[in-house]
Amino acid sequence: MIMEGCQGKPRTPTLEEKRCPQCGNIIEIFSTDTEVACEQCGFVAYNDALSCVQWCKYARQCVGDEMYEHMMELAALQRQKAAEERKKKQENIR
Repeated sequence: MIMEGCQGKPRTPTLEEKRCPQCGNIIEIFSTDTEVACEQCGFVAYNDALSCVQWCKYARQCVGDEMYEHMMELAALQRQKAAEERKKKQENIR
């Protein structure tokens, strides 16, 4: 859970639904959650809203060292995947 004093978090949490990649169950994750386990199979889904972790100087304090490192790795993987998809689209256009 994001620390209570965070200035970057929304005043009213938003709810997002994700489909569990392991069992297909609907997982509900609030914008203030960093992760949530699937109620059906236990698969841990992470919040995709990583933007504040990437820019906030208090992010490590807020989510803890281990979660900070993990979220930064996820962000790097997402950037790499997006770059690969852009490259593939450009190749298909040619």
